[in-house]
Amino acid sequence: MRDGTVMVTGGAGYIGSHAVLALLDAGWRVVVIDNLVTGFDWAVDDRAILVKADVADDDAVRGAMREHDVRAVMHFAGSVVVPESVSDPLKYYRNNTAASRSLIESAVACGVKHFIFSSTAATYGIPDRVPVAEDAPKAPINPYGTSKLMTEMMLRDVAAAHDLNYCALRYFNVAGADPDGRSGQSTAGATHLIKVAVEAATGKRDHVSVFGTDFDTPDGTGVRDYIHVSDLAAAHVDALDLLIADPEHSHTLNCGYGRGYSVIEVLDAVDRVTNMTIDRRMEGRRAGDPDALVADNSAILKTLPWRPRRDDLDTIVKDALAWERALAERRG
Repeated sequence: MRDGTVMVTGGAGYIGSHAVLALLDAGWRVVVIDNLVTGFDWAVDDRAILVKADVADDDAVRGAMREHDVRAVMHFAGSVVVPESVSDPLKYYRNNTAASRSLIESAVACGVKHFIFSSTAATYGIPDRVPVAEDAPKAPINPYGTSKLMTEMMLRDVAAAHDLNYCALRYFNVAGADPDGRSGQSTAGATHLIKVAVEAATGKRDHVSVFGTDFDTPDGTGVRDYIHVSDLAAAHVDALDLLIADPEHSHTLNCGYGRGYSVIEVLDAVDRVTNMTIDRRMEGRRAGDPDALVADNSAILKTLPWRPRRDDLDTIVKDALAWERALAERRG
């Protein structure tokens, strides 16, 4: 067993629940803070302790930090739907930025020295160059990206003033599910392409909308870098080990494979894996969608021992599909 406990905020959600599994499998004790507004208590592994609370509830968070000897925080809690952030920006600045400020303050007050933050490629906005590296201009085009970038800036300033180091991991397009079927994306109304496509494959939807066919890409549809959620979770554990081994330094790293797939390529993969043809409906572009968003992942490969283990589009789709089928059985 590792020394101390890791607090995982949003650990009952999609990515957070996979990070909980990765931490437990690596020998860490885990306490989860989740208000269960979008998460599910059944998604939290039985080996972890679940505290139902909001990350902005200082008393609950600090009580849990002290009671469980919390050594590090992995912060996943927050709101993640980009179009909603445009229509309800105050929700995103409350749930993402203000709540993160409260959590960081609690960490400092309780002597927690390591902080891993779930950030996003949305901090880059529409990049001038693809693949996009960490030092590219940060110009988010929606409140979601801005709320995450503001948290990165807070962490930078707090780390300069206090005994705390951090790693901000900027995710590209996260997909798939735990290969052992222990967790997956369960949120209702999800907007991620692979989730939507496997919902269509299992009869939950009657079609998949393709938003834009006139992008500057080989087939005209948007290109994205899809990373398997279990590989992403593994990166968090490696990042934690680095922060502990080198407490004087902090890091900001892209999490992606450095390879993009178009919407059509993804839907072709789903057809291939399911041996069926999903109904595709071509629609107009959504505002602010870049032509391509692919990670330059050279920094994470240089900084961490992390190496992708499930870097295969069909594998990502197969795991997502298996989870979707299991979810359909769970819901009856």
